Amino acid sequence: MIARIWHGVTLESKGDEYFNYIMETGVKGYRSTEGNRGAYVLRRIRDGQAEFLLISLWESYDAIRKFAGHDFEKAVYYYSRDKEFLLELEPNVAHYEVLASP
Repeated sequence: MIARIWHGVTLESKGDEYFNYIMETGVKGYRSTEGNRGAYVLRRIRDGQAEFLLISLWESYDAIRKFAGHDFEKAVYYYSRDKEFLLELEPNVAHYEVLASP
């Protein structure tokens, strides 16, 4: 299994709205893609910002490509309001092999 890790930051005042937005866009997109094995959405509030970490789990790199395309190391910004919420569009994601899980 492969973990795909994306990081993004919005203003704390937009944190709840952004959470709802990513559940309806990115997380919904993960879950509807064949080969997705789930996702975690983590949030940390600090210094007036809401920092999000999305960890999606995939059965293979081929499954990730079904969601992210050929250049799967790039972050995906498909959705219309991404630029409205995010303070920066981080260009890349990280991938890790999952060696142990609950």
